[in-house]
Amino acid sequence: MARLQADAPRERWVPVTGSLGLRGRRHRKAAIGMLLGQANRAMRAPERPGSGIAAWAMSQAAPLLMRRAAGRVLVWVWKSDPELLVVMAQVQEATPQVRAARASMPMEYDDTETFRGTYLGVGERLVVDLPPDERTPPFATYTWDTGTHLVTVTAVCSDRARFGTVRGAVDDLARSLRLVEDVAAGESAGVLRIDPA
Repeated sequence: MARLQADAPRERWVPVTGSLGLRGRRHRKAAIGMLLGQANRAMRAPERPGSGIAAWAMSQAAPLLMRRAAGRVLVWVWKSDPELLVVMAQVQEATPQVRAARASMPMEYDDTETFRGTYLGVGERLVVDLPPDERTPPFATYTWDTGTHLVTVTAVCSDRARFGTVRGAVDDLARSLRLVEDVAAGESAGVLRIDPA
């Protein structure tokens, strides 16, 4: 099974994946609160009185859900301001249904540029730093097609004015992403894990 690994400097990023219990709780809650707020704004929904409780509950469940994903999903928040930036990386098998869904994306998402990852090779990057609808937060997506899997990275920022200041760090994080797979060693029943780095 393919899993993701990345080099996320601890001075910039706080990993949400694997941060069970109290570790990273404040950052998880802030990031989820930001994403819920952005979703409410996009749907023109008023701020709900219980949204803080919802963010807290989701922050408790998120690490367990991501642990069940077994390395197929990685999430980080910006350390100095967790409400500013959330980055999620995921890998999924490139099934015909996944390819069809990707091919049917709206035309405005065709404005991609080439982006080279250190380990994944050449992929695509789409940066929307000033979405036409002011309710839509600025974001960037990175995609690699390995033939058998699609690897995507999505970064969402809560502040249009500051997105440009953190984009370089998101690029660096995306470049460091790599796939790690279990490889059977000869006729042994054991499993050898090989890091391509």
